Amino acid sequence: MHNPHDPRVLPMRDGVSPSCVVLPSTGTGLLLDFLSTRLPAVPRADWLRRMEAGEVVDEHGVPAGAATPFTPGLRYYYYRELAHEAPLPFDEAVLFQDEHIVVADKPHFMPVVPAGRYLQQTLLVRLRRRLGLSELSPVHRIDAGTAGLVLLSVQRATRGRYQALFRDRAVRKVYEAIAPWRADLPLPRVQQTRLEESGHFFRMHEVPGTPNAVTSIEVIEHLGGYARYRLEPVTGRRHQLRVQMAALGLPLVGDTLYPEVNDPPPGDYSNPLQLLAQTLAFDDPVTTQRRHFTSALRLRPLASLRQA
Repeated sequence: MHNPHDPRVLPMRDGVSPSCVVLPSTGTGLLLDFLSTRLPAVPRADWLRRMEAGEVVDEHGVPAGAATPFTPGLRYYYYRELAHEAPLPFDEAVLFQDEHIVVADKPHFMPVVPAGRYLQQTLLVRLRRRLGLSELSPVHRIDAGTAGLVLLSVQRATRGRYQALFRDRAVRKVYEAIAPWRADLPLPRVQQTRLEESGHFFRMHEVPGTPNAVTSIEVIEHLGGYARYRLEPVTGRRHQLRVQMAALGLPLVGDTLYPEVNDPPPGDYSNPLQLLAQTLAFDDPVTTQRRHFTSALRLRPLASLRQA
């Protein structure tokens, strides 16, 4: 039976899977008009060019053309393109690979998956091309600014079993972070708060209510006005560690979102977010082996911050 969620109606190109748009349940007119309105970042002339090249295809593998009518509920696949993508001057490392998983050590500033102004310069696309693994897919994600460990699934057949580890909170995740030191804040502590979208960019914020974000926080060392912290999230809310630390008056060094938005200019890599996904540990659901991975990357020494 045909699977409408399966993007293989278009082949992967240069390590990038086709993107998908689902037509609303109501509508009339031409598909071209809808795409030009729904995705205005792509000029109408570009949609026509892609259609003429056979690069806009419905879920049944039928290419679209300029006269293709709008069909409610139908999925269309197409290739995402960037006019210009600046190369990232950093390299990922592969720490482990077998027939089921890849564990990568991601540098600061590199997104895990294509988004915004990044396509080829993402961990997923780089690894697909480097390792020749067309079905490679991240099992979980960390922010572009966060460095450290990312677990990826090699094949669809076993992917769900690794995803279930994160869903069932069966993975021990340990992060390291650098932030201000507060002598008046009792530590270690378990921070339990409720996080929701703030409606401002992609930011989250703490709100009253039943906690949905739980993190264990302890100090590894401190020097002057800064400290190195061990953060162990039990849950996996977006920006959880960054939001909770900022709310405690401990904004992470190099954070450009919390507590205030302060984006650096493109190409400025001088002040990376001091957050590292340091450890992943779990029982492999396929091999039954105990897995324990540690990042080879390091955050800044506290002495360098003291002198800054």
